[in-house]
Amino acid sequence: MARPVLLVVDDETASLRALASELESRYGAHYLIVASPSAQDALSCLADLRTEGARVALVLADHWMPGGTGTELLARARELHPTARRGLLFSWFDRAASAPILEAMALGQIEFYLPKPAWSPDEQFHRVITESLEEWWRQHGAGRFEAVTVIGEDPSARVHQIRDILARNSVPFGFIRRDSAEGRAALRRLGVPQDAGPVVALYTGAVLVDPSNVEVAAALGQTVRPDDRAYDVVIVGAGPAGLAAAVYSASEGLSTVLLEREAFGGQAGTSSLIRNYLGFPSGISGMELALRAYQQAWNFGAHFVYGNPAVALAEDGAARVVTLQDGSQVRGRAVVIATGVSYRRLDAPGLESLGGAGVFYGAATVEAQAMAGKPVFVVGGGNSAGQAALHLAKYARTVTILVRSHTLAASMSEYLIREIGHAANIDVRYRTEVAGAGGDGRLQHLDLRDRDSGQVEQTPAAGLFVLIGAQPFTQWLPGTVARDQWGYLLTGPDATGRWRQPRAPLLLETSMPGVFAVGDVRHGSVKRVASAVGEGSIAIRLVHEHAALPPHDAPAIQRP
Repeated sequence: MARPVLLVVDDETASLRALASELESRYGAHYLIVASPSAQDALSCLADLRTEGARVALVLADHWMPGGTGTELLARARELHPTARRGLLFSWFDRAASAPILEAMALGQIEFYLPKPAWSPDEQFHRVITESLEEWWRQHGAGRFEAVTVIGEDPSARVHQIRDILARNSVPFGFIRRDSAEGRAALRRLGVPQDAGPVVALYTGAVLVDPSNVEVAAALGQTVRPDDRAYDVVIVGAGPAGLAAAVYSASEGLSTVLLEREAFGGQAGTSSLIRNYLGFPSGISGMELALRAYQQAWNFGAHFVYGNPAVALAEDGAARVVTLQDGSQVRGRAVVIATGVSYRRLDAPGLESLGGAGVFYGAATVEAQAMAGKPVFVVGGGNSAGQAALHLAKYARTVTILVRSHTLAASMSEYLIREIGHAANIDVRYRTEVAGAGGDGRLQHLDLRDRDSGQVEQTPAAGLFVLIGAQPFTQWLPGTVARDQWGYLLTGPDATGRWRQPRAPLLLETSMPGVFAVGDVRHGSVKRVASAVGEGSIAIRLVHEHAALPPHDAPAIQRP
């Protein structure tokens, strides 16, 4: 496979030569380094590369160039190579560059900016370049090591689910259509019948036919059954709140186990780019953030149990006992519930039968490349919907956001609204809802209703991504854990109506003593990643406070 292209553009001959040399010395073995002396030459080169079908991984452009600025060039580059990463170069102490850089970042015209190398090797320069290339490969992993190969029908709801879970858990995989020549040959080689359900082949040689998520996880070496021991803290849910709780709990020496039923990172893990999280000025994907948090918690000694959902919670004297789907139990002195929420289903004719075949709930980042050149619709007006639309716009011919209200401002961050407004292939239709869907085996058209006039129109559609509302995952909890009318968990002062202890409940404590709720599952929470992380860390401080209470309030677990 041809090497991906790194294109660098600078009108100053000495500077361009130095940049090309710096890139060639570090990346020349695996990338084709192309240097262009002007914006016009770069655009011509990018057009030729597109005609040739070349993969452009990165475009770097100096900001000040005759005939057009670097930001203008990079905006044009996005039209030619939508998935290429774009970086703006500036010279040290160039104060005049700050305003256009900020504007370019706000409008989504660039992914990052960085000063030109001041010396060689300039490791700060290379750190930014390497991180950007790593993100590109995460989305374009063809040719890399594949831990798993999935063979199955397309479209198929179950195949989509397997691929989505592998992607969200950062497992490198490839997919082969069962009815292709390559697929038929692979099934013969593996000794699997041609009409078998989805096949998951691991690099270890293991072959799973129509496996459950737990079977796939176990084959990949994940722990799917807890140890027979009592923990200090049991955390249910590995979204940002749960992962933060695991990091702080394990780092403070508490024996910690984290239970996750589906994918590390929760809904945030499906976000293609989180731009407003502290400490990541160029943004970070939800998947990458979740992976780093997982590694951090693991480094501190947290235990993880995957794919075995919690189905019950009970008190047993001093202990809190979580029962899992397979009947096993986890005992802890305290429980932190961070199960988050799931997107609400759309109730419209034709949608259910097309689930996984063009209709997806959540961002479904694994399906984005399959939308290349096609019309796509996103339902929702929150940040997740905005991030999904911007990511899909890199591939789809058009992306239409459907919003029931008159505005995005009430539920979406301003930086996303600005980026959407400047994306040439994204349209927003207000006061519009999905009235139905249809297609022969996969989504081909949508019926859209104007909420004011009631008029319904049919429009071609290849993908529908639904990111609306939220339903808290609390059905598994006993009635003694108080909820509000929507199912969110009441904590602290809100839980006093169901409280039966002589003391007041702690800030994030539910109506069951020693059980805390954090993140989106909690009544009154702020639906932001940073706030979820904050609550997860605060919960561990409250666990310590709970452990310090008098014995009749929080008796110690008797350990063998």
